[in-house]
Amino acid sequence: MRPVRAMVVPILGCALVAGCGKNMVQQARYDPYEKAPLFEDGMAMRAPPEGVVSRDAPQRRAATQRPAMSAALLARGRERYGIYCVPCHARDGSGNGIVPARGFPHPPDFHSERLKAASERHFYDVMTQGYGVMYAYADRVPPRDRWAIAAYIRALQATNLPEDRTEPRRGD
Repeated sequence: MRPVRAMVVPILGCALVAGCGKNMVQQARYDPYEKAPLFEDGMAMRAPPEGVVSRDAPQRRAATQRPAMSAALLARGRERYGIYCVPCHARDGSGNGIVPARGFPHPPDFHSERLKAASERHFYDVMTQGYGVMYAYADRVPPRDRWAIAAYIRALQATNLPEDRTEPRRGD
């Protein structure tokens, strides 16, 4: 009886492993833009029907339009800046936040001439796509809040922070 049991386990194991293939990956199909005899134009991919709207069209439209400047927008920007930006950029925008204090690279100073000359769209795009060691915030911060933060950064730059700050930049 023991030899039969000893054979049952490997046979069951082989049967289970045989069902673990990538059959859906290896199926017969046509790729987009590939020629195919299925339709009159000879292409496998079909154009979407008239009137179809992309699922993310409202977000993309909102992303291209900055809301009108208002006190509420700046207040929202200040609140969101405090949540998402202060750990690295610090409250004053100097790049002296707690994250660089722990050994990570310093982000740029918002009061530098280069960033003062940058557009609000630049700040929005950096928050959306990331830049350098800063990762993208597109999935964390909604477009309207990114615009609010960009407006607040512009207001922060207008405070004309003096060059001789009382607290020197760590790592310099």
